[in-house]
Amino acid sequence: MYAFLIATGIVALAEVGDKTQLLAFLLAARFRQPTPIILGILVATLLNHFFAAGLGVWLSSTIPAEWLRWILGASFVGMAFWMLIPDKIDDEVGMGKAGWGVFTTTAVAFFMAEMGDKTQIATVALAAQAESLVWIVAGTTLGMMIANVPAVILGDRIAEKMPTTLVHRIAAGIFLVLGLVVLSGYSGIV
Repeated sequence: MYAFLIATGIVALAEVGDKTQLLAFLLAARFRQPTPIILGILVATLLNHFFAAGLGVWLSSTIPAEWLRWILGASFVGMAFWMLIPDKIDDEVGMGKAGWGVFTTTAVAFFMAEMGDKTQIATVALAAQAESLVWIVAGTTLGMMIANVPAVILGDRIAEKMPTTLVHRIAAGIFLVLGLVVLSGYSGIV
């Protein structure tokens, strides 16, 4: 359960101002159909994070524990610095393909936007050190939904008022602490 809470909190904070949250704003403005957008985000996130968590579990069973500790610790520290770099939406996320419905457009766009994204890499790292893949995927997915559902429903009304820089700094601090704790040899993080 602790892994679930950590995963939820980290991803919810990391997602604020992330390119997928910006994508949620754009999809909401373009289609004005929140239900298929939210369902598309959910399906894309579950698939993406399930594969990412599976990779994390595989890495933890393949790489020697001492090496994994250093790799994970460095990954969390790297994520801390990456959190301080603002995201922008790439033109390659596949929005608006001819003949695609709102759900499919959202699911494909979100899945592609999450490839190699901060939250996907965080999912890999969290799963590599957690005991339960299910709790990590559930937590990271809930964190994505916490950050993106309000973006879909409230759109521009909250975009202007969100202290993105502050939230990114808090998330960076959490990633830095996690990294330092893992590097110190403490294994009870998740």
